Amino acid sequence: MKVKFTPEGENDLRKLDNLIQKRVIDKIHWLDKNFSRIIPESLSNVWKDYFKLRVGNWRIIYQVEHKVNLIVIYRIELRDKVYKNRN
Repeated sequence: MKVKFTPEGENDLRKLDNLIQKRVIDKIHWLDKNFSRIIPESLSNVWKDYFKLRVGNWRIIYQVEHKVNLIVIYRIELRDKVYKNRN
């Protein structure tokens, strides 16, 4: 799988402090390498058809485009905020 960030996802990543940013990047690399062996955690409501990846209190919201083997990172936000904001 390849990984791509939306502009919002890139912006979210840049806003993180260095330690959290490293943890998030490490988790995204883990997802890329292990995707075929996991069951993605799906979301509902406004985030229907998206999945989440946990990094402590942070959530990485992504979609999978199977036809082109692509993971698209949409948002990286604190757990208590990410589900309220769908921008």
